[in-house]
Amino acid sequence: MNNGSTAIIKVSGLTRVYRRGSTVVSALRGVDVCVLPGERVAIMGPSGCGKSTLLGLIGGLDRPTAGTIILAGHDLASCSRPDLARLRRETVGYVPQNAALLPMLTVEENVELPLAILGAEATARRIRVREMLDRVGMDTKARALPEELSGGQQQRVAIARALVARPQVLLADEPAGSLDTLTARSVLELIAEEAGRDNAALVLVTHEHDEAQYAGRVIRMRDGQVLASETGR
Repeated sequence: MNNGSTAIIKVSGLTRVYRRGSTVVSALRGVDVCVLPGERVAIMGPSGCGKSTLLGLIGGLDRPTAGTIILAGHDLASCSRPDLARLRRETVGYVPQNAALLPMLTVEENVELPLAILGAEATARRIRVREMLDRVGMDTKARALPEELSGGQQQRVAIARALVARPQVLLADEPAGSLDTLTARSVLELIAEEAGRDNAALVLVTHEHDEAQYAGRVIRMRDGQVLASETGR
C-alpha cells in the first residue's frame, strides 16, 4: 500500500451499511485505499461489489457507517456541510456514466458553471472554458445545446467541466459505460490524458478489463472488500 502521509486520498477501515426494509446490506466492509497525487487508479469488480459506493464516499457525496476518509488533508467526517461542499467544489472533479449536462445551458455554459460557482472572474472563466473545449475537441460546439450532441460528445463536455477548475482529484464512475467500443476508448484515453496534463489523481470505476489499461494501478473489489491492488501499465 502507498504511504498514506503523502496520499491525496486515504481511506481507512471504511464500512457502509444500508437498510432496505428489514434487510441489511453491507456495501463496504473495512476498505483501505490510498491514492497518491497524480496517480491513475482503476477500481474494478462485478456489479454490486461496492465500487460506486466507495467513489461516492471519497467524493463526499455520502457518509460512511464507520472508518475515515482523508481527502487533500481534510478529514471528511469533521467537515461541516458548508466546508464539505466547498472542499468538493475546490478539490474534486466528477465524470458520471451519463454526462448529466444541464439541458437548458449551452456547451460552454455547462463547462463554465464550476468556475462561476467558485466566483472566478468572468474574463478568466471564458478563457479557461475555451481552453478546455479546445483540449477535448469541442471548441466548434461551444454554442450547441446538449441535445444536439452525440453521447461521446456529451462525455467530452463532461470531462471539460470536471477539469475546468483544475481539481486535485478526478473521479470517473464508469464514464464509458453507455458508449460504443470505439467512442468509449477515445473518451477513456481523453480522461487519462487530461487528468495527467493537470496532474490530477484519477480514480476510475469500471468493470471492464480493457478500460483498466488506462490506469497505473488496479484495485480489485468483491463483496464490499478489496481483494488486491496490482500495478497496471
